[in-house]
Amino acid sequence: MVISLGACSSSASKKNVLQDDKQSKTITWGVKADTKLFGLMDVKDNQIKGFEIDLAKAMTKQILGKNGKARFLQVTSQTRMPLLRNGNIDAIMATMTITPERAKQVDFSRSYFDAGQAILVKDGSPIKNVRDLNKKGAVVLGVVGSNSVQNIGKFAPKAKVLQLSDYSQALTALKSGQGEALTTDNGILYGMSLENPGYSVVGGTFTNEPYGIAVDKGQAPLKNAMNQALTKVEKSGQYNKLLYKWFHRVKGFDLKGAER
Repeated sequence: MVISLGACSSSASKKNVLQDDKQSKTITWGVKADTKLFGLMDVKDNQIKGFEIDLAKAMTKQILGKNGKARFLQVTSQTRMPLLRNGNIDAIMATMTITPERAKQVDFSRSYFDAGQAILVKDGSPIKNVRDLNKKGAVVLGVVGSNSVQNIGKFAPKAKVLQLSDYSQALTALKSGQGEALTTDNGILYGMSLENPGYSVVGGTFTNEPYGIAVDKGQAPLKNAMNQALTKVEKSGQYNKLLYKWFHRVKGFDLKGAER
């Protein structure tokens, strides 16, 4: 399916998205399909799977009832905001950090996952933390449109940042030696290290990156419904079950510290 990002409906921001979703019994979520543990395409059945996918399904049931359906549309860091504003998706759950700049364009739910930026390097690398990258000639790999690219400029201003279109390309670039480290949120990097032996997350986190669900401006009923649904999923114990399902095998992940 080809979606035009330029064909913005003038009425997209005026309609009541929650009301429409209740009528159709469907919420359309924008999700990542290249981010292991959070949202990754399973080539065996062409289904996107991950923590965010399962959480979106659980929240959809809370909002629309047991017959409610969650529909998923693949997004990237570059396309997720335009697709939301154009009305192609109802909400974004795609490892999207809540920032003041983004809050000017969209409305966020409260945080559903408290991440932090880190770096991934090849085992044996002399790079042990982000400060080791603050030198002339150092190349850090990131993804276009992600908050982490801007943060590197603050913590390692001397390093050059090479931006790729998605995490798969960024990881391939790291493996081919185009950069000394790949940077993004620790949760995403844990997924990469789990799938790619010989690469490790080092140095701990150096920022706070709370993930939020984004809805279009003017959709307060939908935002409120998202917050209420998240609270119910947490109180029921389902959130912790999903957290364990996806992260219990990740070395270095503080499962107890992340539970709710």
